[in-house]
Amino acid sequence: MALIELDLDAPPDRIAGRRTPPPWRYRHLGLVVAVLLVLAAAGAAPAGGTFWRPLGLIPAPPGAESTIQIAGGRVFTIVLAGQSRTLTAWDPQPSPHRLWSAEVPISATFDPAKGVFGPIRVQRIGGLLLVGAGLSSTVLDPDTGAIRWTTPNRITPVPDGLAVLTDRIFRPGTLYDQESGDPGMLYFSADGRPHVEPPVRTEVRGLDLATGEVLWTATPGGSVTAEAARGAGPPAVLITSSDRLSLRDARTGAVLRETELPEEAGSGPGTSDVLDDVALIGYPEAGLQVGYDVRTLDRLWTRDLHTEGEPDNCAGLLCTGGDREVRVLDRRTGKSAWSAPATAALAARAGSVLMSGPDGDGPELLVDGVTGAPRADLSGWTGEVEGFDAHALLLWRDEKGGGRAFGAVLPGATEVRYLGAADGLGGDCGGDDRYVVCRDVRGLRVWAYRI
Repeated sequence: MALIELDLDAPPDRIAGRRTPPPWRYRHLGLVVAVLLVLAAAGAAPAGGTFWRPLGLIPAPPGAESTIQIAGGRVFTIVLAGQSRTLTAWDPQPSPHRLWSAEVPISATFDPAKGVFGPIRVQRIGGLLLVGAGLSSTVLDPDTGAIRWTTPNRITPVPDGLAVLTDRIFRPGTLYDQESGDPGMLYFSADGRPHVEPPVRTEVRGLDLATGEVLWTATPGGSVTAEAARGAGPPAVLITSSDRLSLRDARTGAVLRETELPEEAGSGPGTSDVLDDVALIGYPEAGLQVGYDVRTLDRLWTRDLHTEGEPDNCAGLLCTGGDREVRVLDRRTGKSAWSAPATAALAARAGSVLMSGPDGDGPELLVDGVTGAPRADLSGWTGEVEGFDAHALLLWRDEKGGGRAFGAVLPGATEVRYLGAADGLGGDCGGDDRYVVCRDVRGLRVWAYRI
């Protein structure tokens, strides 16, 4: 909307008996009215409207890794350079432009040819940037790329600017000679180096994520895992050791609760994982899995893995199944809630569960995570766009005339919202709640979207 101010020098018509202020007196009032009209028009826009705009290209430098990384509304490219990687941050708006580059160290045992410890992973956590490369971790300033601190170990973020690190301490002289190829049991340190003897102790350290300062240290016995404890309550760390489960204050290390982990069929726990607010403690030798509440440490259920099994096509869910079906279990009770065909791949997405066809045949349905009831039909869509902390489920499909179209399903929605299309794409894509990024022969193409 434009305001056109007429000739200010022309004498205004006057109404008898009334003094009329000059037109400039109405200028500010007119601007206010204009703003109100614009806001009213925006509020009257259809709720189903979408916004899709191409922003431009991020050039792919020689040696760039193929993985797409998006964090905190920025796109990152990674180039391998000897025993380090160059991480470059790009701001997509108003058109993609470089912000900074930083050399990120890699674990000493990382093999650039084999990539044995996996790709780099970039996360925005509050006002910090956490980069995992191999088993090492580096914290950077997201605005400048300046490295705050780095460690050869993998760290786990905890809310309120905290983190936890598990470090296995080995006796000197026990490092395995990889050139010898000698047989025998190997024990790996937190930085991925193999040893011929088990660790003499394991240290769990609570850290300040911004500085790397060690706030507290605990030394549980035996094999140890440490995870951020979810659910209500202050930031806490759940530590699983060979004989007990401990909940510690993430800032002070004080023990909040503790319970013994009894042996099952003559053996202690061998695996540990956290699924939302439930700790999953596994006894591989006994073939059992036990669920515990991560906050109260109450034992919730026990299931026999010999009879139920654990399907590998169930991401972010608690599942069991066989040749005919996969059953999704209630994580709080361990009981079957609903089932799907054994050939289906299931994954928690957008507050629901994405059901895909066998062997990567593409998305089929979005179903309710509690009941399995269908929520959105995804037929006609070719695949899922990898989401980086995206609340929506992002999808893509090949268009008949060439190119690729994109759609999204918001949490709680029952249909796919069409976003837009792009020509000449053949590479992988990633996205978050603001951008879709796809690889082509020239680099990374970026689009902004809004639903």
